[in-house]
Amino acid sequence: MYFHIIASGSKGNATIVVSNKTVLLIDMGITLTRLEEGLSEINLTVNDITGALFTHGHTDHIAGLKFISPKIMYALEGTLPSSLSNVVNLNQPFNVGDFEITPIETSHDATNPCAYLIKDKEESLFYMTDTGVFLEHNLPLVKNPTYLIIESNHDIRMLLNTNRTFELKNRIMSDKGHLCNEDSAIAAISIIGDNTKEIVLAHLSEEANTPEVALEAYQKIFKHFGVNINNYKVRTAWQRQSLSGGNYPHED
Repeated sequence: MYFHIIASGSKGNATIVVSNKTVLLIDMGITLTRLEEGLSEINLTVNDITGALFTHGHTDHIAGLKFISPKIMYALEGTLPSSLSNVVNLNQPFNVGDFEITPIETSHDATNPCAYLIKDKEESLFYMTDTGVFLEHNLPLVKNPTYLIIESNHDIRMLLNTNRTFELKNRIMSDKGHLCNEDSAIAAISIIGDNTKEIVLAHLSEEANTPEVALEAYQKIFKHFGVNINNYKVRTAWQRQSLSGGNYPHED
């Protein structure tokens, strides 16, 4: 299994997950041109996409919906127009090609938002962005993934110093908003296990965060809880630059 995060942030999201001949797209909040560019970076095309998973209905996750065939869309009820998706259910696995996929509940101000646990025969990936809190009752379902892609949206002090309205700041910091760096790190510590190889911090705010600030917060939180962060490959995804991870197949 390998993944390729084409874009991650409030201006658009799209992530590719691949196992053998199965290609998943998680969210499509970018232009078709950017999607094609991102796919070409891993020698794929739009026609290679086997299934498209949608986490929720906010524009930065569905803006490019029209470029994807309705036949391959999967989402919880109410996330997309019912005529445009295969409706799936929380905590109930379904299969797309080589993958077993389980929608996992999140806490966000959208209709039926979710994360996804994605498994092939050898590895697993837990993808969770756009949630104000990590709902700990889900932990038995998602514990110890090979790869963790988790939201680390904002630094609280930086957010409070932005020119955003009081209402928007409160919304972002609420239980239905986004994870701050520290809460993201605490959630990550509870999720990771002996099988975990990589942690990617996703959906970073361009105004209220930086990769350096997010990683520093992770280092402090991991140290505080006595977890050696050097046991994991920890990186940040970004809005305008792709990031690859996992077992990308290299030709001999």
